[in-house]
Amino acid sequence: MYHLTGVTTRCRSGRDGVAVRALDGADLYVEDGGALVVHGPAGAGPAALLRVLGGRERPVRGSVVLDGTDLATVAESRLARIRTESIGVVRGAENGLVPGLTAGQNVAGALVPLRLRPTDRQELAAEALAEVGLGSQLHAFPAELTDAMRRRVALARALVKRPSVLLADRPTALLGAREHAELVELFVRLWGERRFCCVVTTADDVLADQAPRLATLTAGRVTLPAGHRRTVPAVPSGGPSAWPVEGRDDHRDECIREQR
Repeated sequence: MYHLTGVTTRCRSGRDGVAVRALDGADLYVEDGGALVVHGPAGAGPAALLRVLGGRERPVRGSVVLDGTDLATVAESRLARIRTESIGVVRGAENGLVPGLTAGQNVAGALVPLRLRPTDRQELAAEALAEVGLGSQLHAFPAELTDAMRRRVALARALVKRPSVLLADRPTALLGAREHAELVELFVRLWGERRFCCVVTTADDVLADQAPRLATLTAGRVTLPAGHRRTVPAVPSGGPSAWPVEGRDDHRDECIREQR
């Protein structure tokens, strides 16, 4: 599960270079096996939220606890392992596929850091592509696929290592009507079948309407409509700091780090 408390990040505006707060004291709880859609226009806030959740950016204040480990303060080596083993990321139209590799090779490449045998990687890649409806495209190169297919390959690459967390940034943006409907249906099916924590940012009203849990991100803070709000587990005696959290350093808050 994720438990974010008072998360603040800073980024520089493109116009004048002034530091602004993309997240400003954001609180969020996502349960084990739960799916959350953060609905709203693209911008610094949703992008910063996914970077923080994915361990790609450390907040200047607050905690980002994933399954008992605070991603805001844990050692870099441990953070790298968590990203490799437990977190799958999909970046919408920016699929990041390697043009010179087939769909199967692109997906199997995500398993290389896990030190699986080549035959096991190939088998798992084929299964992941079949899961997203591309079992027949195992040997196709990205240039031979449509944009929607390339997004499915990127999704298969994120799913192939069976992560406990899936993060998706605007996965259905700028697709035609048929491809859009099919990808929305795929995410809804994954939410029902896969027992992972999934956070999706989107401006897509249709995808948002299908969300098991819906939130908005405004002025750097996450808001959950009353109809979608879920109960956060009771805090142990002593407040949030009483939770056993790996990597926590409660004296780190004043340290300001620039966005990488």
